[in-house]
Amino acid sequence: TKKNLEVTTYRNADPIPEVTDYTVCATLTTGAWYYYNNNPANGAIYGKMYNWYAINDPRGLAPIGWHVPSITEWTTLRTCMGGQSVAGGALKQVGTTTWLSPNTGATDSCNFTALAAGNRTIGFFPSPLAFDSQQSINTSFWTATEVISDPLRANVVFFVFNTAAFNLSTAVKECGFSVRLIQD
Repeated sequence: TKKNLEVTTYRNADPIPEVTDYTVCATLTTGAWYYYNNNPANGAIYGKMYNWYAINDPRGLAPIGWHVPSITEWTTLRTCMGGQSVAGGALKQVGTTTWLSPNTGATDSCNFTALAAGNRTIGFFPSPLAFDSQQSINTSFWTATEVISDPLRANVVFFVFNTAAFNLSTAVKECGFSVRLIQD
């Protein structure tokens, strides 16, 4: 898809709760969505962020005929867009409307138009407090792939304003990241 996901229900029409309390976010083991900084105006631009439990819910986050890409599908895209060092730039929105300058390497050559949506991260020390961070600096997307060696984490891809790299990482499942879909 060319835009970040913005659904509020699962495929079967069950609601996905919006959670605004950061301390609740840090303890969830069920699906939820968030606006960056709890601000609905951000949703109009960047879509919603979801925790990984929403991604993996058996009711389905994506409409019929679509799915959240696996880490393998994301790495295939990375390869097709020129490899790790340049593929992030090929996917980022051109300019500095949402990205902090210099937005290195941004060409959006495949019309993916990744906006600098930021994320909702979870900190476990000294307390389980969640906070929104890095809007205009980065954007992160969930994959549908859990980390086999650590069932508390799932794989993510992310892009940053000062590099063209297509980065892979992992995050705890309570975090809130953007979601893109791919056709089945």
